[in-house]
Amino acid sequence: MNPSSGKAPRRIGVFGGAFDPPHNAHVALAEAAMAQLDLDELHVIPTGQAWHKSRALTPKEDRLAMTRLAFGDLKGTVVIDSREVLRDGPTYTLDTLHELQCEQPGAQLVLIMGADQASALPTWHGWQDILGIAIVSVAYRALSTGNTARFDPKSLPGLPAGARFEALELPPMDISATEIRRRAALGVDISSLVPPTVARYIDQHHLYRSA
Repeated sequence: MNPSSGKAPRRIGVFGGAFDPPHNAHVALAEAAMAQLDLDELHVIPTGQAWHKSRALTPKEDRLAMTRLAFGDLKGTVVIDSREVLRDGPTYTLDTLHELQCEQPGAQLVLIMGADQASALPTWHGWQDILGIAIVSVAYRALSTGNTARFDPKSLPGLPAGARFEALELPPMDISATEIRRRAALGVDISSLVPPTVARYIDQHHLYRSA
């Protein structure tokens, strides 16, 4: 709480990704974040030039357009944030958080990611600085069995003191952008995996089709 105003700081969610394409699990995660994390605003940010991707991404204009279609009608204050696709050079989350910190002084930034991304945090550029700026909300999908252990943030090597984590609970959804691109390339129906507007965009713009 801000002692000078008596009000809790605004909570700004940050949800980034390639969104190549955005699919129903992405939308479910955004909806869960708005419902569970007490966010005042959620920034959905398509990646620009992804330093960590070995493959070439679909053109940023298409990914931004699909992101707007997928998330634009969600309840709550959702901002489709184009800063990373407009930025020159590699996209680093740390730069984006610094910019938001300057734009939203006093706000609490909440960086939303899956457990697989969280376990790979030490490979991120400036990851310890990221943990000094933002709370990390780790999305856990419900497991069909109890055999798989949940990611434990304390297992990260070199975890800085004061790092803050929150849990975000999701229903089980076995959807991947890789599988969607594979199906689209083969001409297989993807309408059950992506929002209808995104499915139409992919079809109309002939995305992911084999040459």
